[in-house]
Amino acid sequence: MSLPDDYYELLEIERTADDGTIKSSYRKLAMRYHPDKNPGCKDSEARFKAISEAYDVLKDPQKRAAYNQYGKAAFQNGGGGGPQDFGGFSDIFDNIFGEFMGGGRNRQRGPQRGADLRYDLEISLEDSFHGKETEIRIEVSTTCEPCDGTGAKPGTSAKTCGTCGGHGKVRAQQGFFVVERPCASCRGAGQVISDPCTSCRGNGRVDREKTLSVNIPRGVDDGTRIRLSGEGEAGERGAPAGDLYIFLHLERHQLFQRDGTTLFARAPISFTTAALGGTITVPGVDRTPHEIRIPAGIQSGKQLRQRGAGMPVLNGRGTGDLVVQIDVETPTKLTSEQRELLEAFRKTETGEECPQSAGFFSKLKNMWEDLT
Repeated sequence: MSLPDDYYELLEIERTADDGTIKSSYRKLAMRYHPDKNPGCKDSEARFKAISEAYDVLKDPQKRAAYNQYGKAAFQNGGGGGPQDFGGFSDIFDNIFGEFMGGGRNRQRGPQRGADLRYDLEISLEDSFHGKETEIRIEVSTTCEPCDGTGAKPGTSAKTCGTCGGHGKVRAQQGFFVVERPCASCRGAGQVISDPCTSCRGNGRVDREKTLSVNIPRGVDDGTRIRLSGEGEAGERGAPAGDLYIFLHLERHQLFQRDGTTLFARAPISFTTAALGGTITVPGVDRTPHEIRIPAGIQSGKQLRQRGAGMPVLNGRGTGDLVVQIDVETPTKLTSEQRELLEAFRKTETGEECPQSAGFFSKLKNMWEDLT
């Protein structure tokens, strides 16, 4: 079997792929070609190792930048004439003047903390109003149980890397400069595993699906972020896990629109109620009925406010308001009796009943007279 030499081809992604796309593609391919799912298949094992190597480079911004410019030569000892991966320009001066400033940066890198993860959760306006406890299922990299995250076969342990002496970095003379780069033998971990765990292939982590309980407090708004500490990806070889950030998104509601703690609703009323006044009943998010008084002569677009009938304040006391916008509805179907009554009303009109209409047509008449 011939494997692609390009890391992007191995992960089946474009060179412009973002971090989320890289991680998602790697997980899908790792699950497909994992040796445990393809026992005895040498091709699957080779591809699994290749995509793991590709992911190790592309998930790191510095390594990815070096690979994009120099290819695999960026990680070979002097190969290809490309620069060595030494972490940044400041490291050069750290190594040159380190002895005069307290020893430089020749420290062991050690296992790295796990990556933070994001989960988008859609909830209803009612869930936001009342608060709730819900469960989510996520696929995440977790600590391998048989080896307890060490990556070594149970009963064995990792050994200090003989190349870097456990520092995770090696020094190299490049002309006038002395630079440091991650140790190629242990990949910067400072330790090597001679007998890897069969469950995680020496990685110390395995992908699995788990269920988490999420408490959604009252009053959360669209875009609210909930942090679950330690529920992100497991760290390298027993290092602390990252965090899981849950971003909440509110579903569109059939009646209400929300702006902070204020709720907005539209209420159609008959033209007789608009003319004579009256009351309407609007249910709140919690289905509590709110009686709204309609003043006589109200116009379409007028907003009426009901204090304390909106959304609760997050992590606080009190609630916002309910704002009802009035839409005066003109009848489209009339009985003969209703039509006669309206005709009789029209005969009694003087123009003072609707001052805005009378004023508009008066201005229009004067405009035409001026033109002629």
